[in-house]
Amino acid sequence: MSTAQKLLAEFLGTAMLLAIVIGSGIMGERLAGGNVAIALVVNTLSTVGGLYVLIEVFGPVSGAHFNPVVSAVMAFKRLLPPRLLPLYVVAQLCGAVVGAWVAHLMFDVSILQLSTKVRSGAGQWFAEVVATMGLLLVILRAPAARVAAMVAAYIGSAYLFTASTSFANPAAAFGRMFTESFAGIAPSSVPGFVGAQLLGGAVAVALSRAFSGAAVAPEVQPKV
Repeated sequence: MSTAQKLLAEFLGTAMLLAIVIGSGIMGERLAGGNVAIALVVNTLSTVGGLYVLIEVFGPVSGAHFNPVVSAVMAFKRLLPPRLLPLYVVAQLCGAVVGAWVAHLMFDVSILQLSTKVRSGAGQWFAEVVATMGLLLVILRAPAARVAAMVAAYIGSAYLFTASTSFANPAAAFGRMFTESFAGIAPSSVPGFVGAQLLGGAVAVALSRAFSGAAVAPEVQPKV
């Protein structure tokens, strides 16, 4: 695949992922009638299904990272050419913002928004370390043929067992700044989340080294 094709896949895949996350959050809110638990379940189920499909579709093109931490780890392990890392990150961040706008257009709400939903505190930051560490361990350790299903299943579980609802992705945190919906996060909360996610990625790399025979294929194994 050419560099342009890979970057397009990362942009489009991240945009679709954020449209799924934010759109299902809006739908969940509308269906739940104020019941946050129902809204979260709707959001979780939609994300699990959408994520699995996106990894299967875009994995053979770009690796289906959709996540700067994943791209950074792949570059560190020389499974992504380091020169492509900044390009991947830019494509992912731009895609995340476009995905938020797409969700707003679909639900006929104001396109340009900025979240006021504060997500902060030691518990939420630690939750992001755990969520991101687990995600990267799944990616680094899962059999190549099962990565899509295992990543989607892990994210669905982490939505419900982590205090932060498992962003585990700086691009997701960035894109979710631009929605005032159920899925939003205030800009002031993003640096703490991103720092925790980077730490979680580093811990996952260190833990992965403690095991032998990590199953990772550089170009065809999908990653989130």
